[in-house]
Amino acid sequence: MTASAPSKLAQLRELSVVVADTGDYEAIQRLKPVDCTTNPTLVKKALDLPVYAELIERELAWARTQSGEAQALVNEVADRLTVGVGAMLSELIPGRVSTEVDADLAYDTAATVAKAHKFVAMYAERGISRDRILIKVASTWEGVEAARQLQAEGIDCNLTLIFNRAQAIACAEAGAFLISPFVGRILDWYVANGQTPATIDEDPGVVFVRGVYDEFKRRGSPTVVMGASFRSTAQIEALAGCDRLTISPDLLEKLDQDIGELPRKLSPSAVQPVDAAAINAQSFAAAIEADPMAKEKLATGIEIFAKDLVSLRETIAKRLG
Repeated sequence: MTASAPSKLAQLRELSVVVADTGDYEAIQRLKPVDCTTNPTLVKKALDLPVYAELIERELAWARTQSGEAQALVNEVADRLTVGVGAMLSELIPGRVSTEVDADLAYDTAATVAKAHKFVAMYAERGISRDRILIKVASTWEGVEAARQLQAEGIDCNLTLIFNRAQAIACAEAGAFLISPFVGRILDWYVANGQTPATIDEDPGVVFVRGVYDEFKRRGSPTVVMGASFRSTAQIEALAGCDRLTISPDLLEKLDQDIGELPRKLSPSAVQPVDAAAINAQSFAAAIEADPMAKEKLATGIEIFAKDLVSLRETIAKRLG
């Protein structure tokens, strides 16, 4: 009797660190990723999941014992739920939980650093050390500067909403632990603008991540490249071998059910000397301004994340009555 062939997900785990792009407790239990994430969208969904009911009722009960301005209290509950969900998820995984700093702070370095410190302290109160979390920050120039400060303090960051090479390089130069280039959203923009790729190797999101990965390896940069925002298993397979890949539960399930062969697509290259000026605020801004896709997707990505946070807070306010 021959052993069954390994699934593509099993093969992918041999090539890349697999991260779950979800805060769904049961999905993480089932799919066993190394890392996972939490953000306002996922926390809002958690409000309706039975597994989080006790946590939610505890935090709402806490809020009802507090005095002070109503909105500040709602905001505090949102933070407590974010960390509470992250703490529960940390029990299911061997790696880290990415925890998102408020998107409405994306253009404020000092406020981003302060919120990161708050999250680290809140996790510590729950017995979770900083080496189990990543602070997720939007990759504006202000976000890059916040990451530079946090990394110098030993607080590891996940720089998200990466659409442009200058963003990626600036994050690496700031010492960011990890960057998340958004494969699917890049493709979305080109398709919306009438440029549908003929093959997966021409997919602009795939091309971008391959280029960033290769450049980081040539530079000898320790910053982790984590492909994110996938629209298909084909995009994931085209990046097999990338440092990490954060994947939604539905695409993880599809990979787990496919037993075809999964060849490695990305491999580290030899380190080479880099003769290039460091990215500064001016060159960063110029690069984004010259890239209509990156300019639009960075702005709308922050806007979407901020709206999700507003929605979470509104839901909490209603629950508090």
